[in-house]
Amino acid sequence: MRTIQDFNFAGKRAVIRVDFNVPLDKATFAVTDDTRLRAALPTINKILHDGGSVVLMSHLGRPKGGPEDKYSLRHIVAHLSQLLNRDVQFVNDCIGDMVMSAARQLQPGQVLLLENLRFHPEEEKGDHAFAEQLSKLGDVYVNDAFGTAHRAHASTTIIANYFNTGNKMFGALMAAEVSAGNKVLHQHEKPFTAIIGGAKVSDKILILEKLLEKADNVIIGGGMAYTFYKAMGGQIGNSLCEEERLDTAKQLLETAKAKGVNILLPVDSITADKFDNDANIGSANSDQIPDGWMGLDIGEKAIADFTAAILKSRTILWNGPMGVFEMTNFSKGTIAIARAIAEATANGAYSLVGGGDSVAAVNKFNLADKVSYVSTGGGAMLEFFEGKTLPGVAAIAD
Repeated sequence: MRTIQDFNFAGKRAVIRVDFNVPLDKATFAVTDDTRLRAALPTINKILHDGGSVVLMSHLGRPKGGPEDKYSLRHIVAHLSQLLNRDVQFVNDCIGDMVMSAARQLQPGQVLLLENLRFHPEEEKGDHAFAEQLSKLGDVYVNDAFGTAHRAHASTTIIANYFNTGNKMFGALMAAEVSAGNKVLHQHEKPFTAIIGGAKVSDKILILEKLLEKADNVIIGGGMAYTFYKAMGGQIGNSLCEEERLDTAKQLLETAKAKGVNILLPVDSITADKFDNDANIGSANSDQIPDGWMGLDIGEKAIADFTAAILKSRTILWNGPMGVFEMTNFSKGTIAIARAIAEATANGAYSLVGGGDSVAAVNKFNLADKVSYVSTGGGAMLEFFEGKTLPGVAAIAD
């Protein structure tokens, strides 16, 4: 795996694909969560420290058909300049003579941020001519955008074709993501416990199938748990259920049994009479939820069961919350699981947290520094654990 640590950037101009798809305040356009900006700092600073210059390219949001001011990367320039402790230059396009001139004028230690790549439809189409124009902005290509590694876009994959093997490499973040993923999937210590939550079984079928080949325990929480209970003949009231996935749930349970994998479903649930933080709240066994009520969090018994399994584990993967944690009345289960993972990590387990909601949860509860690794790539991490080849990784690794 070729990384920036193996390269001296003195006198070189590096074009870096970063993931600066950060949330902005709708009124002021100020950055409201700079996690992804901070994640790119080690790569940028290494290049600058070596005596190189940096051209940063990223997307922001999902612009439709061309430039939209609310998606302009100019909104992050001040914040990024503060983080880097130097002025970041900005150019209001990502290709063309003006951009090329700005890149060529960069001196060692200087940083140039390009305008949103997705203002050009060629980016998402993986257009070769567009990728070639981007490639001419640097001597070296660095991919540090794991969050987009599952997309064969011009700036994440196709651009690598225009650099020879020695001049294309992973950034520090990308290398750490791939290393953490490989550690869990291929080099894990046992017992290995995977915690999979979220709303829909359909979103997690492939990762569940893959994990049944690897894990000792698979904990299933969130709304998807009720599809499993319905498949087993349980009464789930008004809880979320994918009727068309009942056979899939049954098959996953049968596969787990055949492989000797321990599936843990929440034996009890915190229930509500509507999807609202101010709803009437009750509790019930997860297979005996009355009509008119829905499970919105795991219950006390489930918390105890899940915690016990987590604390016995040596490797832990967490993807997806245990309930509607955004609502304070239904966040207890997700908080408890996050704390159990933190405790297991303190006791020597290796823990990887990935997926947007799981990452949001550990950040919300101030536990991000209490787990081994927090992935920045939601969809990319999911596809990695589904066993798929990520185009952005393959383009560098080949």
